[in-house]
Amino acid sequence: MKPEETEVWSPVPRVVTPGVTDSAPPSDAIVLFDGRNENAWVSAQDHTPARWLVRDGILTVNKKAGNIETRRRFKDFQLHIEWKIPKDITGSGQARGNSGVFLASTGPGDDGYELQVLDAYRNSTYVNGMGGSIYKQSPPLVNPSRPDGQWQSYDIVWTAPRFHSDGSLQSPAYVTVFLNGVLVQNHFQLEGQTLYIGKPFYKAYDRAPIKLQAHGDPSAPISFRNIWVRPLD
Repeated sequence: MKPEETEVWSPVPRVVTPGVTDSAPPSDAIVLFDGRNENAWVSAQDHTPARWLVRDGILTVNKKAGNIETRRRFKDFQLHIEWKIPKDITGSGQARGNSGVFLASTGPGDDGYELQVLDAYRNSTYVNGMGGSIYKQSPPLVNPSRPDGQWQSYDIVWTAPRFHSDGSLQSPAYVTVFLNGVLVQNHFQLEGQTLYIGKPFYKAYDRAPIKLQAHGDPSAPISFRNIWVRPLD
């Protein structure tokens, strides 16, 4: 064979301008929180405007206001989000800065698909519920968590499940997660929704919001910043 017989010249990939830093949104990203307002978010309970606290470029959980979710719905995506456990937090186990990034919030009463947010720096709890875990399904491969009071980052690639027209599963969901730049979930195949009680199962959906959790644990609320998403489908 000639070298030219295995060369591919088209289609040429479109140009995407990267951010100034690796954590900054690239040119094709949808910015979900840039430190100024909650316009991209609504209450997950009744879809009224989100009522978390925005101050000094930071979004802090308001537990009384409940969970918030994106106005837009997504299928496959790349997501960047940064979060911080309050410094000198008290409590232990699951009561230590508990929250979650729900990669698909599939409707009222549904658990959806949760990437756990929790202090995992010298904090003992069940490993499939620690920070970096796919809740109740997959412990992180390693634990690269920083101490409380320091910013942490998730970089996530989410491949949504697909369903046949009768609602049966066509292909499962997959997720890859980097915590603070370290791989903690490597194309993990989910068994279904991430349930608190019981075995996971799939329930058909097409597109869904991304949800942030206002967990009811008694510890101080956590904060988020620099949230952006790149749809991949």
